Amino acid sequence: MATERMRRLNITEYQVELVKDPFGILSGKRYEFLLDLELDEEDELYSPHGIYVKAVYMVDDEGGRIIKHELYERTTNRFLSYDLEDDELAEAEAFCLAHYKETEE
Repeated sequence: MATERMRRLNITEYQVELVKDPFGILSGKRYEFLLDLELDEEDELYSPHGIYVKAVYMVDDEGGRIIKHELYERTTNRFLSYDLEDDELAEAEAFCLAHYKETEE
């Protein structure tokens, strides 16, 4: 029997940075987030090295949304070929919405 993934993201630390667009060709603004996750040892994504999400969050006239995300092992920076589930992605988007303006302060 497969172990079910966690349904709630537990983000322990994060970094956010405005992605510069020197040529002005991108619509809206883009922010890169690094979200450290705390996972239960039973979760299929668990690694003793830690896991983080690298997400690109776009804000334009229509609102904000994650347009790309990838998961990595923390200490090795090894790419993991998993995606966040829809409810986890929604939580990550809500987190990004609450924190993207920190780069403009």
